[in-house]
Amino acid sequence: MEPVDLSHTAVFLDFGGTISTADTCVHLLERLAPPAWKLVEAQYLAGDIGSREGLASEWSMLRGDEAERRAVASEVTLDAGLDPLVTALIGSGAEVMIVSDGYGFYLDDQIGHLADLGVGIVTSAVDWERLELRFPNTDASCPCAACGTCKRRPIGEARARGLRTVLIGDGASDRRAAEVADTVFAKDGLAQWCLATGVDFVPFTCLDDIRLALIGSD
Repeated sequence: MEPVDLSHTAVFLDFGGTISTADTCVHLLERLAPPAWKLVEAQYLAGDIGSREGLASEWSMLRGDEAERRAVASEVTLDAGLDPLVTALIGSGAEVMIVSDGYGFYLDDQIGHLADLGVGIVTSAVDWERLELRFPNTDASCPCAACGTCKRRPIGEARARGLRTVLIGDGASDRRAAEVADTVFAKDGLAQWCLATGVDFVPFTCLDDIRLALIGSD
């Protein structure tokens, strides 16, 4: 890939399966929901429903209170390359934002410290008193308007400010964003989708690969 001027770049990282070593939503559902959640997930992956509808439906199936859900979510570990990558990106002048179309609450628990470095975190929210999932980051003007968290909008806003945009992701929730980002790093399902649809991408397996590609060796 061509060199990227990070001082004029905004980097957007997915959370589940990209920053975390597994999809935290799926882990919660496997542990705390009946098998019927898989039918909803299949509808989402097939494009029959948007992620907002799917997330809300699957969230309603989860058993357990706040403490149990937080405990189960914490079982999913993070890629060890996260902090070195973010530190190097910010040190090179890049803007960094985490964009997650998931349940959101576990981001505060696991990566809340990144906000102190100036990293933006855009995701869903939970009203624990009512045990309701909220979607404060949708975008009715987006071509699909069906995501729980719109990842295209912050990328478009960065491009409007003249920044080069880099997306790092792994799954179906990153597809719309991959269509508009200048550079896409993809693995797993997102990489397969990029190959099938002709979207250019750079393959990766872990976040250290991203750091080496964008910044080089120490």
